[in-house]
Amino acid sequence: MNRTFAIKSYGCQMNVYDAERMAESLVADGLVEAPEDAADIIVFNTCHIREKAAEKLYSEVGRSVSKAKDAGRRKPVIAVAGCVAQAEGAEIANRARAVNVVVGPQAYHRLPDLLRAQNATGAAGKTALVDTDMPKASKFDVLPQRSRRAASAFLTIQEGCDKFCAFCVVPYTRGAETDRPMDAILAEAQVLASQGALEITLLGQNVNAWHDPSDKQRDFGTLLARVASVPGVQRLRYMTSHPRDVTEAMVRAHADIPQVMPYLHLPVQAGADRTLAAMNRRHDVAFYMGLIERFRTVRPDIAITSDFIVGFPGETEEDFQATIDIVEAVGYAQAFSFKYSPRLGTPAAERTDQIDEAVKGERLQRLQAAIAAQALAFNRRTVGQICDILIERRGRRPGQWIGKSPWLQSVVVDGDFAIGDMVAVEMVAAWANSMEGRVMTPAKRQAVAAW
Repeated sequence: MNRTFAIKSYGCQMNVYDAERMAESLVADGLVEAPEDAADIIVFNTCHIREKAAEKLYSEVGRSVSKAKDAGRRKPVIAVAGCVAQAEGAEIANRARAVNVVVGPQAYHRLPDLLRAQNATGAAGKTALVDTDMPKASKFDVLPQRSRRAASAFLTIQEGCDKFCAFCVVPYTRGAETDRPMDAILAEAQVLASQGALEITLLGQNVNAWHDPSDKQRDFGTLLARVASVPGVQRLRYMTSHPRDVTEAMVRAHADIPQVMPYLHLPVQAGADRTLAAMNRRHDVAFYMGLIERFRTVRPDIAITSDFIVGFPGETEEDFQATIDIVEAVGYAQAFSFKYSPRLGTPAAERTDQIDEAVKGERLQRLQAAIAAQALAFNRRTVGQICDILIERRGRRPGQWIGKSPWLQSVVVDGDFAIGDMVAVEMVAAWANSMEGRVMTPAKRQAVAAW
């Protein structure tokens, strides 16, 4: 009987994509996906951005082993993938003897081989197999063809980072910026569309830094136009963008390419120039606000989202207030916000002016309240709008469905639908994290054409 596996993924959208690709590789190798409680193999696909990421991993490993023991099952084979795997390497197996395989984010295409080798050694293989290599040959060249069928799909076009922000471990865990060839990206987009993906989200640590390796004249704006032209692709999104890599072609795409949704994730991280300089963000507030104005000039209704870090070393109350000011000035549709936490090996971790945890916690609460107020205000401004929503899942009640608006809002609607339907609705009510939509009558559906 074939061995079974389950993947638990944490963190960013790129980890979601990586988890899907690992699952496709394991299925291609003859394994069968199963619920975690019944799986012979559990893969933890980890994120290193969150605070105490390694400690959370060890807790999860211990919990899975204990649950199997309590249920009278054999201990599952434990594989650790992702950025914690890359950062901690063999230390993971030293601290958690239950771990059998450790594989980094640039080597996960070798996960089937590692699991086969582990299975061959069995109980005799007391040492975990570790592969945190960053090979020159792209993993995308050997991964199997996409097989996941969904109305909305992720597609990684670029990995790694050359920016070296003072707080970030990504350049060390994901490596240098590496771009996939345009032809390979288009081929994957065509497969996804043929399998029913109406919406594709292009992913990268600095997604808008992408250039075709064989022709540097083909930049991110060129790629947006080419992916949008793939038959079946009705919606196109991308994340995460870096302010320094914004081009005029990327801005114009929001006006000129109907498939590009009115949504932009453009992290600023802080609102004070002094803090941005210490973070090595390579831009100031005026530059960032100029970008926001350029996007809103071509697409006035665009939803802007961002990332914020509070309590960066040396941050004063005045610096923090500047962050509140930029939140209110931009009017973000949503934002992710975190307390700064030191990451070993990063410049910020070596600073002696670390902020007290209580101060960071209090500032985070204030920032999140400001973000929530702006998010609700944005949602309320879309009440009365007519748009298409892409149905993605069932709601809580019978006959209730949840779809995604052009502005990436969750819209609750009643009706007889199926996942993947594109439904014309009028926005009729707004809440902090979702909207209510009313299905348009046939006579009014023509009003949706503008979207």
